[in-house]
Amino acid sequence: MKTDARRHHDPEVRGFASDNYAGVHPEVLAAIALANGGHQIAYGEDDYTDHLQRVIHSHFGASAEAFPVFNGTGANVVALQALTDRWGSVICAESAHINVDEGGAPERMAGLKMLTVPTPDGKLTPELIDRQAWGWEDEHRAMPQVVSLAQNTELGTVYTPDEIRAICDHAHQHGMKVHLDGARIANAAASLNVPMRAFTNAAGVDVISYGGTKNGMLFGEAVVVLNPDAVRRMKHIRKMSMQLASKMRFVSVQLEALLAKDLWLRNARHANAMAQRLAEGVRSVDGVEILYPVQANAVFARLPHDVSERLQKRYRFYFWDEAAGDVRWMCAYDTTEDDVDGFLTALKEEMSR
Repeated sequence: MKTDARRHHDPEVRGFASDNYAGVHPEVLAAIALANGGHQIAYGEDDYTDHLQRVIHSHFGASAEAFPVFNGTGANVVALQALTDRWGSVICAESAHINVDEGGAPERMAGLKMLTVPTPDGKLTPELIDRQAWGWEDEHRAMPQVVSLAQNTELGTVYTPDEIRAICDHAHQHGMKVHLDGARIANAAASLNVPMRAFTNAAGVDVISYGGTKNGMLFGEAVVVLNPDAVRRMKHIRKMSMQLASKMRFVSVQLEALLAKDLWLRNARHANAMAQRLAEGVRSVDGVEILYPVQANAVFARLPHDVSERLQKRYRFYFWDEAAGDVRWMCAYDTTEDDVDGFLTALKEEMSR
């Protein structure tokens, strides 16, 4: 079949701005093509979405149920609405994606107050949660109903299963539920070398926003309900939040391609390994400081502002805190050793100017 479409980019060019920059993994593209052709029932009643549930059970247990959605913000907004009342609020790290990088969607779209806590490394603890976990009977205060944590965090750090279990136990003792923003959940599991269930349903998490786009999918995520008693009317909330895909089979088959075997883990392990290679190289460069433990696929660093600006003309990446000179370098499933080594060479050249 001929097409008039033309390639408008150089596929050899890679950067370190975001794992969202990466293309679609070939196995995922093949899965989309496999699901194409013929008619399937729309809005999630298709065979692919049905099969996805069995795949989800293999990772998160028989009571887990996946609700595919379009994107990560949508997953978080849907999940948090399903866990809260209209008067509810969500305790999260000050650096959390739901607080900083979603355009206020949880507050604007879901009507939820974010009760934030400063953290040194992006990770919540029971003690930090207690700074906001109060005033349940005070009608003047938005009621804390959910603790939301990210695995891995916005600062690239990873919770251990025991740390998440302690948070869940503490939250549940206060009558709160636990949401896990798993935009990079695969990277966390690869870093810990444990199954995803070890720090989710086995640790007491109620609902996950499961991320696929950053790990090789074209588009799509899923809200995975681990505790059915913690949520209500998921289908209705997903629809009213504009996250119900009519041709859902094309989201579900991508998640199946990742999760049915080990593609999710292969991709994440590779991205993490490239971040470790990058961090090792950066440590040998005088004048560059790594800010946080490199535990997944992100490297946060501090270097002279003018060096970053010159380096950005050669490789794309973002400032994290421009005033402080902090930057974030992300590795993806398709980052190569040559990509990392070329970037390190460029960094050393710019630092020596």
